[in-house]
Amino acid sequence: MSIDKVRRRSFDPQIAETLHDKPLAGRVLAARGIQHSKEVVLPSSELPPPDKMADFATAVDLLSQAVQHKQSILIVGDYDADGATSTALAMLVLRACNADANYLVPNRFEYGYGLSAEIVAVALESKPDVILTVDNGIASHEGVAKAVQAGVTVVVTDHHLPPEVLPQAHAMVNPNRNDCVFPSKHLCGVGVIFYVMTGLCRRLQQTAWFESQNLPLPNMASYLDLVALGTVADVVPLDKTNRILVDQGVKRIRADATRPGIRALFAVAGRKQHNCMTQDLGFFIAPRLNAAGRLADMTVGVECLLATDIERATELAAELQRINSARRAIQDDMNAEAELQIEKLQLNGELPAALVMYEPAWHEGVIGIVAGKIKERFHRPVFAFAQTADGSLKGSGRSIAEVHIRDVLMEVAAARPDMLHKFGGHAMAAGLSLQTDLLQAFTDAVVATVTSKLGGDAPQREWLTDGALEDEELNLENAQLMQFLQPWGQSFEAPSFDDVFCIESVRIVGNNHSKMLLRRPNSRQKLPAIAFNRLIDSSQSEQWHAVYQLDVNDYNNSRSLQLVVQYIAPVQATGRL
Repeated sequence: MSIDKVRRRSFDPQIAETLHDKPLAGRVLAARGIQHSKEVVLPSSELPPPDKMADFATAVDLLSQAVQHKQSILIVGDYDADGATSTALAMLVLRACNADANYLVPNRFEYGYGLSAEIVAVALESKPDVILTVDNGIASHEGVAKAVQAGVTVVVTDHHLPPEVLPQAHAMVNPNRNDCVFPSKHLCGVGVIFYVMTGLCRRLQQTAWFESQNLPLPNMASYLDLVALGTVADVVPLDKTNRILVDQGVKRIRADATRPGIRALFAVAGRKQHNCMTQDLGFFIAPRLNAAGRLADMTVGVECLLATDIERATELAAELQRINSARRAIQDDMNAEAELQIEKLQLNGELPAALVMYEPAWHEGVIGIVAGKIKERFHRPVFAFAQTADGSLKGSGRSIAEVHIRDVLMEVAAARPDMLHKFGGHAMAAGLSLQTDLLQAFTDAVVATVTSKLGGDAPQREWLTDGALEDEELNLENAQLMQFLQPWGQSFEAPSFDDVFCIESVRIVGNNHSKMLLRRPNSRQKLPAIAFNRLIDSSQSEQWHAVYQLDVNDYNNSRSLQLVVQYIAPVQATGRL
């Protein structure tokens, strides 16, 4: 196994001085490309207008006509947190417009992903006039064609990378279309439908629709809690647009200006809503929402977000908690089996550049999580497969920054057109299906393709940090400051730091977490720290190189500094730069 490397971000000290009155904050912001203090402020007024979004006006026209002519609109969503928040947002806004609207979220085990021909057949049973997709549809040629042939107007809203030839829908709003010049390409599904619903409300306002129906004009800012949750959950890059959306949504959650479903999810997760951080949404709220789509039916998740009273929301959140507990038990078993497979591979020497894993009994809804966990531990692209009801294999892939996983699949498909039944995804995640007897051929092709992309070198994890901190900077105030500067996320990562420490003491707490006291050499300051899911033997070395984040330990109504250690290795083994 290769040793991790640690590299420090560079920044312009002169720019850093102008960004914040706290030097550490200025340094962190400058290292992330912030050039001016105005960029730190994230008002909704700075969201880019939608007029450059391809098909936006057409989609708004079609939906406006459907609302005013009392046509039935059926929303077809996706079964993950982005899809659930997208579906809920569209339903809430359409209801506020007095539209005839309903929704359908495919069960992944029966219908698979997207606007498939099979889910269209189910949709047509309710005789919709309009099908509105959220977080899917951009590659659904067969499903779109079937709906259009049945006389249904199809409006697609999506964010996934489009195929070369687009489906023949009546409108397709997707910032990643090649002909779309909308400046922000990183909106997720809920971000796209937020824009479309905002445009719809403005169009209906222009026609005096709300006055004629004696309805209040919907306050689109009230839906930003859903946008923040879906955006963080989908791990899209936090460009300026997404940072604004997430920041505004998180502020609403903290101020309790959020819907009962999100309140209830915070409660069952044991998180403090008034201290909401992006990490809460990504690691505690989204997994409970996602669990419904992984093991059962995402309808319970959507209904939780749609609930209008806290009693109903609490009941549904409790059900999501139960499903999530079951998901974690299944995941633990699958992770253990995956580890055994990797041990066998390691007996033959260095691990291959990519890992392909399969067990016939693995749960189809959990393979993506297992692929992600293995990827994080071994820093390699990982595909995990489960067997479906028809005997074929369904796979989920997770990748590292150096390898665009959908491009890997495209190369494999180009070389072997007979291999992949279908596939799709983006740089860091993808899904696919293939026949069981082609698994070994697929494994060989993926390993060869990834090896080629890496130039024959083994993948090496690189930790990018904001450097070392002085003793006087290692304090609770700076930990709170790092939280204040959020939102942090993909491509705008939370600040991390690195330094050499001595381990004064270490003990194991919880489920294999190492609780430590660290001290920098030549310093008397002892720092509480924790390394999650890591057993550390302090006898291996006198000094250790650690990458860590400043964290606020909020316990028994007392707040104190804690270092959360992300990576630690004996000094003689570290790849420190």
